[in-house]
Amino acid sequence: MNLFPPRTAVIGGALAAAVLTLSACGAAPESTTTDDGVNAATATSAKDFGGMDALVAAAKREGKLNAIALPRDWANYGALIDGFQKKYGIKIEVENPDGASQDEINAVTSRKGQDRAPDVLDLGSSFALSAAQQGLLAPYKVAAFADIPEGQKDPKARWYNDYGGYISIGCDAKRVKECPETFADLLKPKYKGQVALNGNPTKSGSAFGGVWAASLASGGSFDDIQPGLDFFAKLKKNGNYTPVESTPATVEKGETPISIDWDYLNAGYADEFKSKGVDWKVVVPADGKFSQYYSQAINKDAPHPAAARLWQEYLYSAEGQNLWLAGYARPALMPAMEKAGTLDKTAAAKLPKVEGTPAFPTEDQQTKAKDVLGQGWAKAVSG
Repeated sequence: MNLFPPRTAVIGGALAAAVLTLSACGAAPESTTTDDGVNAATATSAKDFGGMDALVAAAKREGKLNAIALPRDWANYGALIDGFQKKYGIKIEVENPDGASQDEINAVTSRKGQDRAPDVLDLGSSFALSAAQQGLLAPYKVAAFADIPEGQKDPKARWYNDYGGYISIGCDAKRVKECPETFADLLKPKYKGQVALNGNPTKSGSAFGGVWAASLASGGSFDDIQPGLDFFAKLKKNGNYTPVESTPATVEKGETPISIDWDYLNAGYADEFKSKGVDWKVVVPADGKFSQYYSQAINKDAPHPAAARLWQEYLYSAEGQNLWLAGYARPALMPAMEKAGTLDKTAAAKLPKVEGTPAFPTEDQQTKAKDVLGQGWAKAVSG
């Protein structure tokens, strides 16, 4: 889920072309209407359906939800998907699970009006902003909308943050004698050919976050991501940076023994790798603390509009938010749930330790950083 997801491998963009070449199998079904004649595609809250029971009934009539770029091992998505299907009996079909945020947007635009278009999107924040600006998203306020912190939701409710974390450094302690703890450490000669990102930062939210964290560690700011590009140019020049996109598979094979990725992914990998003999250490670098959340959104032309809205309600329920937490991700409703006593305290205690309060870049800062990356990333790591 990354500023803008792979997710593979947070957020691999290698499958982008595949998304564009897939064609739909027919026209989209007619818009769902409730017994009271409410058009699900224009409903802006459960109240428009006549309440949650009516929304559930409308979604069950549709019986299906099209999702994209949701890997089961990403922030506990497997449990969320299974939980929704079991609770409502609605089948979720996930296409291109390891896709990136831009792949999602491409699928929305290329399949408009088709029954295989994505119903819902999980986007890196800068991509959510872009999709909203393009008029691709449907406004919808979940029941918990008021509890989502200010600055983490679109005032028009076209997107809102759901889960996130901090950029971290994961390290295979069996292959790396002394694991790095800061971005400055990553420049040391002993890490030659070992430092990887989880994707291409022009497509992947986690990789984008990694570059921004490197910028903060190198004298940059939310207004200036260029030092992050300069940092990776140095990593490339001294031979430490590897262009191999980090995934659990590449870690297991020893191809990416040091991976810059979201803390919830690295922490999850640590659990996964224990049974495979990999001693995966995770640290949030003190010199480059960068936090970001993924955003949920509904395709304005979703072929299953009621199911899309019910999925959002599920994700922002206490059940859904605690499932993110069980996957080491920090849910957007965590402060409100803590106050209400609905937070899973055991899961919260297992989160990677971070001091201080996270700060987030503004919409303008994200747009500017995305432009700078788009223009300069290839040059920074070429050769």
